[in-house]
Amino acid sequence: MTNPADHWWAPHRHAERRTLLLARNRIQRALREMLDAQDFIEVDPAGLQVTPSNEAHLHGFATTAIGNDGAPRQMYLHTSPEFAMKKLLAAGEVAIYAFAHVWRNRERGRLHSPEFTMLEWYRAGADYTQLMDDTCAMIARAAEITGASQLYYNGVACDPYAAPERLSVADAFQRYAGIDLLQSIQPDGSTDAAALARALDQAGISHCADDTWSDMLSRVLVARVEPHLGHGRITILDQYPAAEAALARRLPGDARLSERFEVYACGVELANGFGELTDADEQRRRFTAEMDEKERIYAERYPIDESLLAALPLMPPTAGIALGFDRLVMLATGAPRIDDVIWTPVE
Repeated sequence: MTNPADHWWAPHRHAERRTLLLARNRIQRALREMLDAQDFIEVDPAGLQVTPSNEAHLHGFATTAIGNDGAPRQMYLHTSPEFAMKKLLAAGEVAIYAFAHVWRNRERGRLHSPEFTMLEWYRAGADYTQLMDDTCAMIARAAEITGASQLYYNGVACDPYAAPERLSVADAFQRYAGIDLLQSIQPDGSTDAAALARALDQAGISHCADDTWSDMLSRVLVARVEPHLGHGRITILDQYPAAEAALARRLPGDARLSERFEVYACGVELANGFGELTDADEQRRRFTAEMDEKERIYAERYPIDESLLAALPLMPPTAGIALGFDRLVMLATGAPRIDDVIWTPVE
């Protein structure tokens, strides 16, 4: 039998966390008020789906649904409410948001929990840059709620009220790693792993002989780029290569890049936004490529949500974003671990 004092529900440990948890509630209420004031509608997507996602490096939790006839059917807990919310946009909704519990396997640490809360919202007819403004306003509002003049994590400070830095991925690679990323991307968006490998060698960044272009991109991001983002002020890392944006539209005028960005504070990724892809044929090709890669690396693949592909042609041009709500609460309260700001952490 485990010692009760070792658990989050031990009275003394709960007392230590309670101030943070009440701050979480205040922040959540304030963000709801912000969205409601702009005529967003809060929705409640089901967590049980036919697929958890179709991204190669996201891992879902599988379960078995038993029908009335006793027949089993494999289903999954979603890694994001995205697919369900896009179907609501196809149905006619134009401005929606959800505070959704999501589940991701193989993820546990100071910034990761296998179950966490995602704030996701969509604006039909909006440019994806509008989401950048939304996110920065939400970060500032969270800091206002806790009275924080600065956000802190791992010894890094960030002013949530300062004008954000907007930096393309290509510029970030040049600035922090001395790598010309676009030299390894063809005009049609296809990638050249050998060219990027040579650039990593010249920059003194180790890699494996069988690394893909995507693997090497991730190595540079983690080792050289992300540690510098969100220092002093929020960083918006914009224009991800199209090869790294399976759900995003390509950037008009440059097929190498996409309408995808991420938001960082104190070196912590807080949000991931897109100009959403609505071409069902292109989305099927991208999903299939992602699942081929997943099968190559992890020896498994997830089904494709045919209902989503059928809905995409009805979906208007839309911008959408997912924000890690627990991480935002961490930074606004100064909590050192994600479990400190989750009411009932996974044990």
